[in-house]
Amino acid sequence: MDASLFTSMLFATVVAGTPLIIVALGLLVNEKAGVLNLGAEGMMAMGAVAAFAVTHESGNPWLGVAAGMGAGMAMAALFGLLVLTLMANQVASGLALAIFGVGLAAFVGKPYEAVALQAVPPIRIPFIADLPLIGEALYNQQALVYFSWALFWGLLWFLHRSRAGLVLRAVGESPASAHAIGYPVIRIRYLAVLFGGAMAGIGGAFLSVFYTPMWAEGMVAGRGWIALALVVFATWRPLRVMVGAYLFGGVMVTQLFIQGSGLQIDFPSQLLSSLPYWATIVVLVAISRNGNTIRLNSPVSLGKPYRPEA
Repeated sequence: MDASLFTSMLFATVVAGTPLIIVALGLLVNEKAGVLNLGAEGMMAMGAVAAFAVTHESGNPWLGVAAGMGAGMAMAALFGLLVLTLMANQVASGLALAIFGVGLAAFVGKPYEAVALQAVPPIRIPFIADLPLIGEALYNQQALVYFSWALFWGLLWFLHRSRAGLVLRAVGESPASAHAIGYPVIRIRYLAVLFGGAMAGIGGAFLSVFYTPMWAEGMVAGRGWIALALVVFATWRPLRVMVGAYLFGGVMVTQLFIQGSGLQIDFPSQLLSSLPYWATIVVLVAISRNGNTIRLNSPVSLGKPYRPEA
């Protein structure tokens, strides 16, 4: 493999893994607070179509990102109303949110099909981008790629070095105990759910405005479900989420390079297209084979409703 091909594949891997990192880290905060939201696919879809529509009408991609974030938060607020206020089942509500969001996005996005946006130029970091092999791949990227890295480090600090992160984890472990010492459990869970929705909306905005600057029905293509799986199989550890996301991106890029290279391979193209999903599942299952590790890191109250006693 020559240097230019390696750089190109590394660049594409980072780009492909970015929306997964953003969405999965948002869902990780949800689940650390004890809330299981399976609606990531729907929130991403709504974020993608809202971001595309606003960017197309305004010409400003950052207004589009803000709109995508707002759409994701609105969907998350609906989910929070159902499961935190009305005490609906979290699994059923999340699945309904995913189906509703995908369908609504397809309906809202009909006028924007076959419309393309102007590509957003990347941000090149001087000097560092001149490093051989990795410079152009890592430091000549879209702003949201750098945001995903900042989000990762910020979340590490928040969860393990801040008082607010400790409170969040306490709410996820034992909401009754957190309530007993005076913490507003429902409010904290609402904030966590809204944060997860915001990140899902940004992930969707990245797809429709930066990754492939166009809107097409089904463009999220299961990434919301992959992000959910990343959180669980990474045993709620941000670093493993990053590794899993880039693994998915790497395998996706590899199969695209193989299909685009013109190599004669006796495999159906559909099988090659499914390789990223298979590889992600196999590797994440392998790194989480120890059930005790999963139980040790899983928030105790995950998916369990809680109503504070007056």
